[in-house]
Amino acid sequence: MSTGRLQDGDLQLASFADKQKPGSTALVEYTPPVFKEEEEDLEIKLRRIMENVPVRVSNTSGSSAGSGSGDFHQYRQMRRKEQDRLTRMDADYQRRKEVAEFNMRMEERVKTAEERTAKKRLKRQKKKQRKKEKKSKLNANGEEHKKEQSSDDDDDGDSGNEEEAAK
Repeated sequence: MSTGRLQDGDLQLASFADKQKPGSTALVEYTPPVFKEEEEDLEIKLRRIMENVPVRVSNTSGSSAGSGSGDFHQYRQMRRKEQDRLTRMDADYQRRKEVAEFNMRMEERVKTAEERTAKKRLKRQKKKQRKKEKKSKLNANGEEHKKEQSSDDDDDGDSGNEEEAAK
């Protein structure tokens, strides 16, 4: 049944009367089918997969009805190889899973450590700020107190100086 679309193996016929090449005697010329972009992308992907995926068939049994005495050993060898492959896949999966869990736990630990550090840093900064404010208040009060004392001392000092001058 035809859908009206060109399939991979379909040929497209075009009349050659209007496009004659010099030296050619063909009446019909083959032109490759024109694909839409999506179909072309899929075609490219499929071709790439087909080229890169190895097709490996080893120790295939024949289609004869009977099996020889060596077939059991081949079967056992293929079974052992497949079991080894599955074991390696499981071990690799477990290793990747453990690494992912470790990384997740490590990230959580680092995050909690950073939060604690930030909290302690903020506490230290607040304490330092309070100490600074307290010191500045003391300095401001101390300067006022010193000014009062110095003005009192000036009154007392002047009289003391006059006494010393009189002697």
